[in-house]
Amino acid sequence: MQIQAFTMKLKPGFEEEYKKRHDEIWPELQSLLNESGIKHYSIFLDKETGTLFAFQTLEENHTTEAIPQNPIVKKWWAFMADIMETNADNSPIETSLQEVFQLQK
Repeated sequence: MQIQAFTMKLKPGFEEEYKKRHDEIWPELQSLLNESGIKHYSIFLDKETGTLFAFQTLEENHTTEAIPQNPIVKKWWAFMADIMETNADNSPIETSLQEVFQLQK
């Protein structure tokens, strides 16, 4: 299983709206993520800084490389652009994180 972790940044005052939009995630976006091999995807918020920490696991032999080119994802990015820090193409500004420790049973 592959693990990916990254941070994004929420604009101040949009904590509840961000959660609401994700609580109502579009079924077609959820299907796309599942079909892309994402088994688990969690996002955590640091309310003091607006930093979002995202963690996802992918099934073996899957990658997320094609996801950004999908029209559904581009539509989601445009939908979320007003409440997040984004790039010129509306994609969220992401910082990949390097795994430095893992405890497994």
